[in-house]
This record gives sequence, C-alpha cells and structure tokens, in this order.
Amino acid sequence: MTKNRTIYLAGGCFWGMEKLMRSISGVTDAVSGYANGSGEADASYEAVCTGLTGFRETVRVDYDPAAITLDALLFAYYSVIDPSLENRQGPDIGSQYQAGIYYSDPADIPAIDRVTGVVRSRSGEFHVEIKPLKNFFPAEEYHQRYLEKHPGGYCHIPPAKMRAIAASAVDPGRYPLPGDSELKARLTPAGYRVIREGATEPPFSSPYWASGETGIYVDAATGEPLFSSRDKFLSTCGWPAFSKPIEEPCVTERYDGSYDIDGSFRTEVRSRAGNSHLGHVFRDEPGTPTGTRYCINGAALRFVPYEDMEKEGYGYLRKIFE
Repeated sequence: MTKNRTIYLAGGCFWGMEKLMRSISGVTDAVSGYANGSGEADASYEAVCTGLTGFRETVRVDYDPAAITLDALLFAYYSVIDPSLENRQGPDIGSQYQAGIYYSDPADIPAIDRVTGVVRSRSGEFHVEIKPLKNFFPAEEYHQRYLEKHPGGYCHIPPAKMRAIAASAVDPGRYPLPGDSELKARLTPAGYRVIREGATEPPFSSPYWASGETGIYVDAATGEPLFSSRDKFLSTCGWPAFSKPIEEPCVTERYDGSYDIDGSFRTEVRSRAGNSHLGHVFRDEPGTPTGTRYCINGAALRFVPYEDMEKEGYGYLRKIFE
C-alpha cells in the first residue's frame, strides 16, 4: 500500500485553494489552516487577520503519489496564483495572503525546484515563499470545506479554471523537461530553435500542416500531450492549426509584445511542463471551427498515431476519439 505524502500550499484565501485541491483526483485530503507563524496561541482567524503573526492561510494537501505526482499539484497551484504578487492574491491584501510552498520532507525539494524553475522562466517578478514547514495548525471548523457548505461563497479562483484542472487526466510529472544536452539530442536543430529560442518555422514547411492522420501531437521536448487530430483543421496560414488543446491546463498563454500582420498584439502559447515555445493563439477568427486558432510550429511537436498510443504510454487518452 502506497503511503500518502503531504505538501502545504498558501495561495491567498484558503477556501478556494482547499476546494481546488479536493477536486483533483489523487488528493486524499485537504485541510485549511495557518502555517509558519508565531505559534499555537496565535493560530486563530482573528489573530492571523491582524497581519502580525507571520501565519499564512495555507492548505495541507495529502495525496497518493501512486495516483498523482507532486509536479501536477504544483503546476495546478501555480496556475491559479499570481507569483509576482507579495502579501496579496486576487483582491485579498495582507501578509496572511502571501503565497508560499512549505515542505516537511526534503525529498520534495527536487520537484518543487523543477516546477518553480519552469514558472520562474516565464514570469517577471517572483515572490512565492519556498521554505521548510515550521508549523501548521488547522483553521476553525467553519473554514473547512467552506465552499461546499456555501456554494455561492467568495472565491478568488475562477470556477472555469477550477473545473478544467479537476477534469484533467494528463499528469505533467510524467513528462519532465530533460537537460539541455539531452534536449538537443532529442530535437531536430529546427525544433530546438523553435522550442528554446522562440524561432518560427517557414509556413507550409511542416509535414503536419496538411496531415489528417488520427492521433495526438505531443511536446517534442517532453512528450506531454498537447493537441489532438480531432481538433485539427487545415488553415491557410501555413502552420498546423488546432481549435483547442487536449486539455486547457496543458498549455499556457502570455502576451509576448509582438504584433500580428493586422497590428494586434499576439498571444504566445507554451507547453506546461516543458515551457516550450509552440506558437500563438488567435481568437475571433473567421473560417475556424470554434473561432479560435492555435497556430503551432510543427517542429515543436511530435505526432503519435492512434494505433501507437497504447504502446507509447498514451493509452489513457484513446477515449478522446470515442
């Protein structure tokens, strides 16, 4: 029997973070509380709200490592916080809302460093505390499962994002980013330039542009599943085009400051686990199935045919074609 492991996550108001973590398959328990503060005598909501105790509103997350990786929990955590903020998340301001990751086992440090390194590389300022756990005290009973008791209660995490994370089957911990030397050996020179240097391949140069074969497209750097032939369409742009990713959490978006041919700002698309530059996403586009076009460099992708998905470890995604 696999022994549960525990991580402590502070991400603003603990009501939403607790509900998010409870919604993730493989999490066995989540408890709202106060971490890394002055002591048990001050571990009350009233005292913590003064901002004088050093406590952070924190969720203790117990999980089954055979069912979910710590990487997956940390990527979910980072996707619902703003790591650039200090003593604040959403509209909540105060030292008790400082974001932080607190570990009780040093064995968790490699995963924390790995995921945090990816997040840092695509962030500006970074103010998330990463420290050993000093103490943790469960919050008052009325805080536990608060949003289950009060479905319309306040939450700074968007419900749509919470639902997307809860529904996700792709575990990014299964697809870690290799070191640079291994990455260069794994990728074509063009793929390395696209993925690591943000290059753009010439239009109509990728064999994936007009391909209609059934299967999935994975990050060429890590193997993380990104797009499906089910959502692929032929676009006159000259690059492989998709109406949506396999799962929303598998890709990240950011305004990159560059311009499209019509003068509008472009939104860059990167992979979650590998932070690979993939291409750009355009919305309100005529001639697309959904109005959205993910315009992706074929050199950043590797195609896995449907008949090979099982033997390559992607059998759990075959259901998307049913």
